[in-house]
Amino acid sequence: MSRAISDYGMIDDGDRILVAVSGGKDSYTMLHLLRSLARRAPVSFALKAVNVDQGHPGYPRERLTTYMDRENHDFLMVFEDTYSIVKEKIPEGKTYCSLCSRLRRGILYRLASELGCNKIALGHHRDDVLQTLLLNLLFAGQLATMPPRLLADEGRRTVIRPLVYCAEEDIAAFSDVMAFPILPCDLCGSQDNLQRKIVGEMITEWERRRPGTKASMLAALQNVRPSHLLDARLWKALGIDAASEEMRGVIPAFQLVHEPGSPEP
Repeated sequence: MSRAISDYGMIDDGDRILVAVSGGKDSYTMLHLLRSLARRAPVSFALKAVNVDQGHPGYPRERLTTYMDRENHDFLMVFEDTYSIVKEKIPEGKTYCSLCSRLRRGILYRLASELGCNKIALGHHRDDVLQTLLLNLLFAGQLATMPPRLLADEGRRTVIRPLVYCAEEDIAAFSDVMAFPILPCDLCGSQDNLQRKIVGEMITEWERRRPGTKASMLAALQNVRPSHLLDARLWKALGIDAASEEMRGVIPAFQLVHEPGSPEP
């Protein structure tokens, strides 16, 4: 996490960061590690943990408030009934995630302003980044993923994702050791037909068949060869007339070899 923060300049001296805590393993881990980092970092920054109670029936808010009190976090829980809005607007059988996340994001932007926070930390990790890459590639026709640092709310806030290098399985193991009181998602998390969930299962199967696939995919996102993509606008912006065979690190497709005994790609 510290490496990602350093690589993308996520945290500056004097920052006040709204840490979005959903009650899942990712946001608990992010909050715990950010507070640990704040105690020894060369810059001074403050954290404000925030949870949005979205009105889900039976939401176990006491688990979260009890934990925050016990750990002495600077914490705020707000109630915003987005659950009813999502259930009303989205037909049965359709996925809720897009509208739910848009509503929650708007609430977080507003709260950041009210609380004097110039940054918002979200708990997206490496696997979220890889899933978004494939979702965009397969269903949106674009080569893009979640940026580690994003200007948002018309430039008034910066969204940061400190866990972008962190593997989900490591976060899950850490969460188990720390015994975080996990809150279930009874809306998006209850749907089995999510494209993100299906794509995630695809990547997990590739990793099972060929260990290291996820690490290689993450490395690819940090090792882009613009001249070997087909975006004419990008070529023009970078002043590229033609790709070069001598470009370092590029392996033409005909040179790729299959290692004997390894599973097919």
